[in-house]
Amino acid sequence: MRTVPGRTDHVVVVGAGLAGLAAALHLLGAGRRVTVVERGTLPGGRAGRLDRGGYRIDTGPTVLTMPELVDDALAAVGDSLGNRLDLVPLHPAYRARFADGSRLDVHTGAEAMEAEVERFAGAREAVGYRRLRGWLEKLYTVQMRRFIDANFDSPFQLLHPDLARLAALGGFGRLDARIGRFLSDERLRRVFSFQALYAGVPPARALAAYAVIAYMDTVAGVYFPRGGMHALPRALADAAADAGAGFRYGEEVTELERSGPGSRSGPGSGDRITAVVTDRDRIPCDAVVLTPDLPVTYRLLGRSPRRPLALRHSPSAVILHAGTDRTWPGLAHHTISFGAAWRGTFRELTRTGSLMSDPSLLITRPTATDPSLAPPDRHLHYVLAPCPNTDIGPGVREWTDLAPRYRDSLLAELERRGLTGLGAAIEEECLVTPADWTAEGHAAGTPFSAAHTFAQTGPFRPRNLVRGTENAVLAGCGTTPGVGVPTVLISGKLAAARVTGPLSPPRSATGRIPGPAGKARTYDRT
Repeated sequence: MRTVPGRTDHVVVVGAGLAGLAAALHLLGAGRRVTVVERGTLPGGRAGRLDRGGYRIDTGPTVLTMPELVDDALAAVGDSLGNRLDLVPLHPAYRARFADGSRLDVHTGAEAMEAEVERFAGAREAVGYRRLRGWLEKLYTVQMRRFIDANFDSPFQLLHPDLARLAALGGFGRLDARIGRFLSDERLRRVFSFQALYAGVPPARALAAYAVIAYMDTVAGVYFPRGGMHALPRALADAAADAGAGFRYGEEVTELERSGPGSRSGPGSGDRITAVVTDRDRIPCDAVVLTPDLPVTYRLLGRSPRRPLALRHSPSAVILHAGTDRTWPGLAHHTISFGAAWRGTFRELTRTGSLMSDPSLLITRPTATDPSLAPPDRHLHYVLAPCPNTDIGPGVREWTDLAPRYRDSLLAELERRGLTGLGAAIEEECLVTPADWTAEGHAAGTPFSAAHTFAQTGPFRPRNLVRGTENAVLAGCGTTPGVGVPTVLISGKLAAARVTGPLSPPRSATGRIPGPAGKARTYDRT
């Protein structure tokens, strides 16, 4: 594995999102001095917080899986998740509601889910689910250490016996077709394949290997931190600060000073970064971890890698955050409301660039688990509607006029689907569109970065080392291994390893969290 040459005593991490915080913790654990520079006033990056009218709104991801990766980062500095967060396992992990009026609760416990599938679709489908679960577990085992939690220097590193194992499992086939080998009920197939949208590829075109996301969601377990998802970056930042990291909030990085043999010192010259310059200060450093979205990172570096094909970006999303004076008993913590359309919906999102004519929506009700996130007798609802990115769909200017009309159409659709009176119940709201993601610096107006096509996966994804710069490493969803809370945490760890060399094994056992007063707490996945 290639690492940063020369001294790496002091590392500046640009961005206090989940990737930057994970990198900081692993760097601290390896004995580096770390300074984290964040343009916002709080840690979190995409996993931010908006306080409005007594409602504490998470502005980023709402689904937390694979918490052992959080514990891994904390263990690097001798800390633990159990000492920093109170995680609640969600039962059900999701509730799926379909256009025909049927409903399925997705349980991560094998017996509970098998019984639910049998109730929903019959004994034959329940047997198929058991086989599917076994396949997902094998797929995850083969992929994690070799293809996800790994730094690639060359595509030739793929040539390993695990590649043959992945092929034997059907990982290079199509996701929808592979799921169809286990389940014939079209509604069930949706439940185990919609996760491909996280990777920016329709299930009919996505590699079956991406079923590993369904493993995380439907087998490994879904959790929620008391205090909201923003409690996660706060906990990581607090642990890093306690371990000696310096944090500079409210400072924006404006340039990277360089020097090198035969070059003049200063911005944009030389192959080694010697200082990070912000709008307030100059911070000398030995290495830099850059976590902003790729266009911002490449602009700071003054260069972008040459690729045979331009990057393709994932679909975007419109998000409506609504604080209401009532809720609806049919909603779980996470509810997926599927429209009748399916394949046509993905064509709209990834090909034609039009808004979903029959949307499938993720509705999150965090106050179902933590009522303290809203005033007494009030409720929070988060509605995520996938939409085309600005490369193929409505542009930033169009969203200015489109946003209020789309908000009204979303509310009307939700009321048709049983959330009667939703519009009248809203006391506080915030609508986020691709125009807002663009203003945050996200390419193509999407927070989900580059799509996980085959040509943008593993060693073919933008690398975390950049040619022409000796001591800069990238982390975040635009680089390896990709999009999602678990993979972004891994990206921070991989970036740290590029600076320090191979990291020591985690100090806590996977799946077990040292809890308060030193007591071990095992994840409840039933």
